[in-house]
Amino acid sequence: MGSTLLKKKKNGRTLLSLLFAFVCLLYVLPVFMVLLNSFKLNTFVKTETFAWPTEESYAGTANYVKGMTFGNYPFVKSAMYSLAITLLSTGLILICTSMAAWYISRVDSLFCRIVYYGCVFSMVVPFQMVMFTLSKTADTLKLNTPWTIPVIYLGFGAGLAVFMFAGFIKSIPLEIEEAAAIDGCGPMRTFFQVVLPMLRPTMLSIGILEIMWVWNDYLLPYLVLDRTKYMTIPIHIQYLKGSYGTVDLGATMALIMLSIVPVIVFYLTCQKHIIKGVAAGAVKG
Repeated sequence: MGSTLLKKKKNGRTLLSLLFAFVCLLYVLPVFMVLLNSFKLNTFVKTETFAWPTEESYAGTANYVKGMTFGNYPFVKSAMYSLAITLLSTGLILICTSMAAWYISRVDSLFCRIVYYGCVFSMVVPFQMVMFTLSKTADTLKLNTPWTIPVIYLGFGAGLAVFMFAGFIKSIPLEIEEAAAIDGCGPMRTFFQVVLPMLRPTMLSIGILEIMWVWNDYLLPYLVLDRTKYMTIPIHIQYLKGSYGTVDLGATMALIMLSIVPVIVFYLTCQKHIIKGVAAGAVKG
């Protein structure tokens, strides 16, 4: 009886492993196809999309060189703008939302509950509902530069961040903060020296998710930024066109690969922190 049950469990785990391996393959396949086609000549990308590069179709690193030097706007400049926007936006989201979540979790008032549920509700509002109004507002308030667009990202990223931070803070014993107050700590000192270090698991998790979102985002920078002056990587790839609107797919695939490799490496390095942070933030809600 016991051996039969163990055998069934083993078979079930094997089936689950095979299923997850198949799902993983489905996710990896598009990335592999992009990598494969980034080494093909443009003509063969169109006609032999799923074929392995041959001596005739192999382009070497020419697609990468062409993609990075195409047009009058250098790819390196786009990469630096993407990096600056990503780091500034993530930093602003982490600091502002962690402080807001701490206040909301510790002050039991109608105002705090309204703000909390407003943040939760913002997660279900489609971006398309506000994008035209947002574009006009950003131009009016001069938020259309890489140094000011993080304010807009703060608004869109606050919902998830406040929700996760608040869930984790509610699991922290209030006595720790009371002890800090007895020792003479004010609210700011209590937060930065006592609460913030304990938020590290959730902060890492939220930071990783926000970095991947902002780095890959296309629509918000496209609507807000002045594209004659500032281009992020997704916008740069979209403008990789020749005369009469022709697109060099080989060079496009090369730039797409250059843009997703840092995110893939970053995610694989930090994925364990995502799981820890989500689990920690789900203790209480």
